[in-house]
Amino acid sequence: MGVKTYRDLLVWQKAMNLVTQIYQVSRLFPSDEIYGLTSQLRRCAVSIPSNIAEGQGRNSSGEFLRFLGIAQGSLCELQTQIEIACNLGYIEKETFDNLYDASREIERMQSSLMKRGCKIICVNGHSGVRQAPTL
Repeated sequence: MGVKTYRDLLVWQKAMNLVTQIYQVSRLFPSDEIYGLTSQLRRCAVSIPSNIAEGQGRNSSGEFLRFLGIAQGSLCELQTQIEIACNLGYIEKETFDNLYDASREIERMQSSLMKRGCKIICVNGHSGVRQAPTL
């Protein structure tokens, strides 16, 4: 059975789980970080599944690839910020490792989708393909 909606994408589901984890962990950050690292970390976490959803919802492989690229950038931002949080002592090393591992899994899934999507576009000769790749 194919993908009917972005909610069917495993990568979106895993990204949503990561958002929940980030919100739970960042609740413990110092209150003076509410407009700093806490806010920035939450925004980039939310951006990942949001961009996956928006790209898939556009029904064009070219658009899906573009939004996966944006999601990938947000994921790199998140990885950097959780490392900063660990360096500042806001999260334990074990928590960092768990979050980082989850983010790397999403990164690999997005990269796979992007590679498969590129092949679809190259085979069809343009980026206006109506079927987005699935994972």
